Amino acid sequence: MLLRIVSILFPLFAITAIGFLVGRRARPDLSHANKLNMDVFVPALVFGALANKSFHIAEYLPLLGATFVAVVGSGLLAWGVAKICGVAPRTFVPPMMFNNCGNLGLPLAVLAFGDAALAPAVVMFMVSNLLHFTFGAWLLDHNIKLLGVWRVPSVIATLAGLAVGIAGIELWEPAMLAIKMLGDISIPMMLFALGVRISESRISALGLGVAGALARPAIGLVLSALLIWLVPLPAREQALLLVFGALPPAVLNYMFAERYNQEPEKVASMVLIGNVLAVLFLPLALAISL
Repeated sequence: MLLRIVSILFPLFAITAIGFLVGRRARPDLSHANKLNMDVFVPALVFGALANKSFHIAEYLPLLGATFVAVVGSGLLAWGVAKICGVAPRTFVPPMMFNNCGNLGLPLAVLAFGDAALAPAVVMFMVSNLLHFTFGAWLLDHNIKLLGVWRVPSVIATLAGLAVGIAGIELWEPAMLAIKMLGDISIPMMLFALGVRISESRISALGLGVAGALARPAIGLVLSALLIWLVPLPAREQALLLVFGALPPAVLNYMFAERYNQEPEKVASMVLIGNVLAVLFLPLALAISL
């Protein structure tokens, strides 16, 4: 079991570590690469998974609902913790709600549970992504115009993929292959970029960073275990939900905090320490779920 867990996690941490080392030594500017990834490659991955002829959204409605409750429930629990500890909820709650289900979650799902796990993992990513660009943005700025979310490429790809899948349209196979090839670029790119981003981050609030890094998987795993008990899910989706709960805060939380000037240094500390401590929590989640 230990060897299997190591073999699953090694590619993820190896690529992230290479990105970290390159970031430290060369300090590459990945702004254009990251934009391409978010605007082209990730949308291609999402669309390819949802528009696949074997994908049927009705099969994943219980997982969709469980993921929604897991994300929102994490936010409610985090709000209570923030109030008790005297931390600004707008600083603490988003990193607890929105985990790294893109950079780490998608590749981990495929490596741990096979290619068939990509579709349900994309469903979970879709729920978290939509909530992050709507409620997450509103939480940091109540004056934001939420209509802008429909211009986000990954959201457009989600809606387009669902439309094709629900309508039962079978796309030309070479076109689907091209979309899949584009989507395959996104996963190693996300991991490498995560490493570079970690190398650029600085810890300015160690206590809050450690607290957030521990609270995120703790809250997530407790909620996931409760939802697995309450919601009837296939075994593979139960395992995916457990792993989803153990994921660290998303790097996107730092980008949002920086954009809306919501104590970005503190958020960066939670994101950085959380992703480093993922080396402890992800093996635990895999040991439980495999």
